[in-house]
Amino acid sequence: MKYYSTRNKDIKVSFSEAVLSGLAADGGLYMPENVPRLPRAFFNNIADMSLPDVCYAVASYALRDDVDATVLRRIVTETMNYEMPLVRLDGEIWAMELFHGPTMNFKDAGARFFGRILSYLHRESGKSGKYELSVMVSTSGNTGSAVASGLLGVPNVHVYVLYPSSVLTPMQEALFTTLGNNVTAIEVNGTIDDCRALTQQLLADPEMKAKMHFTSATSTNLARLLPHMFHYFWGYASLVRAGVAADNVVVSVPCGNLGNLFAGLLARGMGLPLKRFVAAENINHPFVSYLRSGVFEPQYSEPSIAPALDKGNPRNFERILSLCGGDVEELRKTVSGVVMTDEQTEAVMRNVWMRQHYLLDPHSAVSYGALVADIKPGEVGLALCTEHPAKLRALVERIIDCPVPLPKRAEPLADMARQVVHVNSGYKSIKNYFLSL
Repeated sequence: MKYYSTRNKDIKVSFSEAVLSGLAADGGLYMPENVPRLPRAFFNNIADMSLPDVCYAVASYALRDDVDATVLRRIVTETMNYEMPLVRLDGEIWAMELFHGPTMNFKDAGARFFGRILSYLHRESGKSGKYELSVMVSTSGNTGSAVASGLLGVPNVHVYVLYPSSVLTPMQEALFTTLGNNVTAIEVNGTIDDCRALTQQLLADPEMKAKMHFTSATSTNLARLLPHMFHYFWGYASLVRAGVAADNVVVSVPCGNLGNLFAGLLARGMGLPLKRFVAAENINHPFVSYLRSGVFEPQYSEPSIAPALDKGNPRNFERILSLCGGDVEELRKTVSGVVMTDEQTEAVMRNVWMRQHYLLDPHSAVSYGALVADIKPGEVGLALCTEHPAKLRALVERIIDCPVPLPKRAEPLADMARQVVHVNSGYKSIKNYFLSL
């Protein structure tokens, strides 16, 4: 299959080129030329299939002829080897816990898949013995740790994680600053928007691309984004297995860069019978504003209690726009939008804890609160819960006024030494650092 740029459909490349370059030459994002549909028999049998089997079937159709079948099955099996349980909360509203991977965040699926695919494609390109691939990622707490963990120890690949100073929680920071090996943590004296801008400048700088052989590991990279489809297929399979009439399912997606929502729309395009989606945004809500007005206006992001959703100009909007042919009316048939303020999010966290003794982190509370506000009679609701509450432990404890237990896999992090490079937010500073390597 060929993959085209969202900014110029005449620019078409192979899957390998799309992943290894990250962005199209014109700055656009890569899209599949067509979306293959899974056969009806797959959905008839999905409740009896294991998680790796469901994910492999989806991946093999999405990447038909792009990756060797034996290699793809191994990659999927190694990637999807942790639980994604469903918890019934209110009547026909369910929470899907996507935070049981190594870094306790939903991005583990995409990052682990990306790391393995990247290694395979770099080796197949014949260039792995000639140069080291440099993977760039900026993070407000979750993407960096997921990508660093997913690529840790991968031969001929080095990961550079840019993150803003004085923003991440100690646990979020420790998850990638303690790794060492082929992972370099770069603390930027600036904001997350500064980190994203520096990443984009490095990726677009011909001199730096020639020296460092950069590629992106954010959700702008197709291989990071496609595995998020697995969540939707497994959520549907789990509902069917639980005896739910799953022909009326509404999925609430906490939205930041819109990669997760795009993956859901792509899954639906492949035949997954989801009724619709709720785009759940916080005080930064450019996409919900677009759904309401039909005009997309990028905003400067404001800090909130759900920092992974603090995106004023979500990059994957281009992909969603391309998928719906630029028709907002067509998009509105499938996606509605709800905005959750910090106060509303905190109220949801307290209420769910008091009524059901169930812990929600702020991102998951945005998802759950938006679903409750938007669900219609007769619909089955599935709220995607994307981050373990312990990753924002102090904040969650303040809101619910109760201790939050620390997962056993996170306990050793407090005693591990951090390895960090410090740079200023100007482009000259970060460029000089890389030129000195």
